[in-house]
Amino acid sequence: MSSSRYEAISDEQWARIEPLLPSSVGRPGRRFENNRRVVEAIIYRYRTGIPWRDLPVEAFGSWKTAWKRHRRYAQDGTWDKVLAALLADADAAGKIDWTAVSVDATINRAHQHATNTVRPDQDTGGPVELHKSSTRVRRESARR
Repeated sequence: MSSSRYEAISDEQWARIEPLLPSSVGRPGRRFENNRRVVEAIIYRYRTGIPWRDLPVEAFGSWKTAWKRHRRYAQDGTWDKVLAALLADADAAGKIDWTAVSVDATINRAHQHATNTVRPDQDTGGPVELHKSSTRVRRESARR
């Protein structure tokens, strides 16, 4: 168990993840600060569901650092690489039961008006969609 409520990664887990993360060596700009603290911040944010701006400053530093690093790692494929390596290790150790993996093909259909798209050339059948005033619609209905 970790010593702080903000720590989610054990030393053993960090030793496995750290080599998979990019380093700032040879990159222009500032050196990456404590990589583990940033990863802990990302984990804490997803575990609690809080907005990035609400990350505790005393435990994780600036929320912008965690957000930028998370975004960068998502774009450059770092998280995919970490996940693939951890899954490969768990599979090799026999910790994944692939027979229990389930794929759900549930389909949830939405009503035609549930989208927020605009279709100016398409009549969907209602007065709001036709952009007519209600009195004009009543007059046209009365004529029919």
